[in-house]
Amino acid sequence: MEKQRLQSVQALTNSKSIKMKAIWGYILLVFSVTTAVAQDGLIPPVEMQKIYQKVKTPYKYGLVMVPEDKEHKMDCPTIFKKGKDWYMTYLIFSGRGYETCLAKSKDLLHWENQGKIMSFNDSGQWDDNQKAGYNALLDIKWGGSYAVNQFDGKYWMSYFGGKEKGYEVEPLSIGMAYTSQHPSFAQEWKRLETPVLTSLDADVRWWENRNKLFKSTVIEDKKRLTGHRFVMYYNAVGDSLVNNKKTRWYERIGMAVSDDMVHWKRFKNNPVVHHPAGITGDAVIQQIGNHYVMFYFGAFWQDRNGSFNRFAVSKDLVNWTDWTGDNLIESSEKYDELYAHKSFVLKYKGVVYHFYCAVNKQDQRGIAVATSKDLGISKVNFVSETKN
Repeated sequence: MEKQRLQSVQALTNSKSIKMKAIWGYILLVFSVTTAVAQDGLIPPVEMQKIYQKVKTPYKYGLVMVPEDKEHKMDCPTIFKKGKDWYMTYLIFSGRGYETCLAKSKDLLHWENQGKIMSFNDSGQWDDNQKAGYNALLDIKWGGSYAVNQFDGKYWMSYFGGKEKGYEVEPLSIGMAYTSQHPSFAQEWKRLETPVLTSLDADVRWWENRNKLFKSTVIEDKKRLTGHRFVMYYNAVGDSLVNNKKTRWYERIGMAVSDDMVHWKRFKNNPVVHHPAGITGDAVIQQIGNHYVMFYFGAFWQDRNGSFNRFAVSKDLVNWTDWTGDNLIESSEKYDELYAHKSFVLKYKGVVYHFYCAVNKQDQRGIAVATSKDLGISKVNFVSETKN
């Protein structure tokens, strides 16, 4: 489960020798990667503080979506809007693997499941038992329409998939799914026959070479800041270069680009957001004025326990300045006391909604939300759990 993945990372980072080597490796990597950032793309602290004030959500409303039983686990919300209604795609883990589902809401607080949109197969395909999807080409304007847009007459969804049964069993690769009908309709999405990014590609980078590519977020680069129409941010497991030696299991966020949503190529040799230990992953992008804000989660860093949601800021989609202040979301309630992570953040009618994955100490996993204004307390609870 999620606990297994995070505990395996925690066990590694608890090693003092590896931790110290990782710190020095990170310092060398940061120096080599961010020299250009310091000259051209560094966001001043005063601007970072202004962004923080705009996105912070100190009020936890609580759980808004939970599984119907203890055997299933809910994860990774993506939110979009059509007309007066809101829609959420999310993941369900059943023990066999991940499937992708759809829910609907009128107020962002009360949600109803609409059904599956990417399901298991038994046809011998590369993604038979893992289909973890994330809607692509959303309107990323802060306080905007949050509509989902088309390209080439289709709506698109990136996903990580795999053929093996179980919890994130390698290899995991990134694929693309599509549909001609609006994503607000519960339907089984079509998928490209082969993945678009794998750990066996000829251009695979050192930070993603360990057979596990995870969440991806695809946006349109309307200004062609990257020289391409579409940008994908994704996290993966890869080596750590420490004194020219390799150590295992860190997750970092990197980039790929495309002009047709089908053919993708890596962009830059190094990750664009990373930390010297643990996980940096699950990027979600919002545009606030002339700033691009990447919400992401971290886990098991040297200076922070558990898991938590944070952000970084860029003006060119390539060079990112990391927020160094307080976490946006961290464990504080009974329903999220084990893990609080994996963001989707939006602003609607003056209120910021920060959706995240909440995991309790019984390893039950659901979708919770925190807000910038006090909207009360949710009545939703995990199965067989009394409210805190």
